[in-house]
Amino acid sequence: MTDKTIFFGELIGTTLLVLLGNGVCAAVTLAKSKARDAGWLAITFGWGLAVLAGAYASAPLSGAHLNPAVTLGIAIQTGEWSKVPLYLSAQLIGAFLGAVLCWLTYLGQFRAHNGQVLGVFSTGPEIRNTAQNLITEVIATFVLVFVILATGQTKGLAVSGTGVLVVALLVVGIGLSLGGPTGYAINPVRDLGPRIAHAVLPIPGKGGSDWGYAWIPVLGPLLGGAAAGLVDIAVF
Repeated sequence: MTDKTIFFGELIGTTLLVLLGNGVCAAVTLAKSKARDAGWLAITFGWGLAVLAGAYASAPLSGAHLNPAVTLGIAIQTGEWSKVPLYLSAQLIGAFLGAVLCWLTYLGQFRAHNGQVLGVFSTGPEIRNTAQNLITEVIATFVLVFVILATGQTKGLAVSGTGVLVVALLVVGIGLSLGGPTGYAINPVRDLGPRIAHAVLPIPGKGGSDWGYAWIPVLGPLLGGAAAGLVDIAVF
């Protein structure tokens, strides 16, 4: 993989991931949406399918990390760090673009809603407790990255493409099982890129971007991804 394919693969894949993931949040949340109040099950499956689309589109180009926690875990596992800044920059730009495209898709609904919409873009805890919220994100992301690294040891999954499907279903499972406390960012750019978009987009009555919480869905997943990489080295 060249620098060019890595950058555009991660850019495209993360854009698709956030467009479809934020899209299901918008569909369930916003006024005048046909899917309004469809519930948590719709959101978790929507995010799983978003991962499926983004990963399948980008896997031939970049390996489909789409997540700095995954990139960090792989770097720790392999000892290869030279491409990490390239992956992270493309992921953050893609996440921002995906959020902007979601806003454009639901432009009329955002205007009709005219209320706080941060939950469409980024995560937030049901109970605001710094230690618990951080630990939740660490644990959930550890599960994600460790399973990704473990399935990477099974060559048949990678060759057949089934590994991408496994990860997509894993994201659904994490959302159903571990997503209740914080909304399961499990991906720093999935939260940060859309949060930046929320801050700059002209959305009526949108409310604040909650920057006081924003560090938790960045640091927690990075810690979880790093822990997964270290455990993978220890056990495989």
